[in-house]
Amino acid sequence: MTANVIDRPVASSPRSTGFRAVVRRVRGDRAAVASAVAIVLFAVVAVGAPLVAGLSGQDPYTYHLGTLNGFGAPKGTGGGISGTHWFGVEPLTGRDLFAIVTYGARTSLGIGLAATVMSIAIGVLVGVTTGFFGGWYDRGMSRVIDVMFGFPSLVFMIALTAIVPGGFPKPVLVVLVIGFFGWPSVARVIRGQTLSLRQRNFVVASTAMGGGSWHVIVRQLLPNLAATISVYATISIPSMIGAEAALSFLSVGVTPPTPSWGRTIGDAVGWVQTDPMYLVFPGAALFVITLAFNLLGDALRDALDPRRADSARPGRAASSKPGGARAAASKEAGR
Repeated sequence: MTANVIDRPVASSPRSTGFRAVVRRVRGDRAAVASAVAIVLFAVVAVGAPLVAGLSGQDPYTYHLGTLNGFGAPKGTGGGISGTHWFGVEPLTGRDLFAIVTYGARTSLGIGLAATVMSIAIGVLVGVTTGFFGGWYDRGMSRVIDVMFGFPSLVFMIALTAIVPGGFPKPVLVVLVIGFFGWPSVARVIRGQTLSLRQRNFVVASTAMGGGSWHVIVRQLLPNLAATISVYATISIPSMIGAEAALSFLSVGVTPPTPSWGRTIGDAVGWVQTDPMYLVFPGAALFVITLAFNLLGDALRDALDPRRADSARPGRAASSKPGGARAAASKEAGR
């Protein structure tokens, strides 16, 4: 029985890390709720891109040259917006912009999520092992992380995507490149958290009772790192989506005619003075999804912060006594 108690992962603050408590705090943040709704909508659009684009009766690959004037610009106002083309059409090709943005959500979100999973997996593995084992392994990997922080990753990404044979799937290559260069920051954060948890009583006790290294890592450390990993993953997704957009903007990301927000924005830059509407919709989609993930990540960080729950307890205790509510309000006003 004693072994079972010691072996149980101990959270830093059960009240603050309980799932229901976290959900309740996030639901109390209107910006977080709106961000979650936006993310779900974008995810639905990405998964059901053929069905969503089909609502307008268009696809992102068909040329509609009849919608263009003699200079390759869309006819009419708003970039060729009409009942047939809800967001207008692409200059030079006449492809439907609504379908491009819809299918682009699948490309950008898919690459961003896959690259985040890869970087988080590598970063957590390196961070928790270096923090737990220490010694020469920790010192060596710390130097590797320092080198990667100082490495011109964008230049290397551009060079690598340019020299890889054309037969290799570009979306997979972009995921591998972005994910590989995204793990050092994760590893550094997780290593610091692991160094702190390694000194906790439940880890020391489990080790003293004969628990193996990987048993301690899997059963003790990772459950207590789950909150940090979740928050960091949520905050990392926008940077991964932005990295994919940057590569596509520089014409080294996914290749045409595969729809991508970054490549569409890159193509739109040359038409800003002639047809600025071509930039509005893909730019707005990229802005909204990155903002939503950032706001949701901030809300999760606040909801999972043990200090927030601890600081809230005195206020509740004070409010249960005569005059306690007024004292708690005065304390909050004085902050």
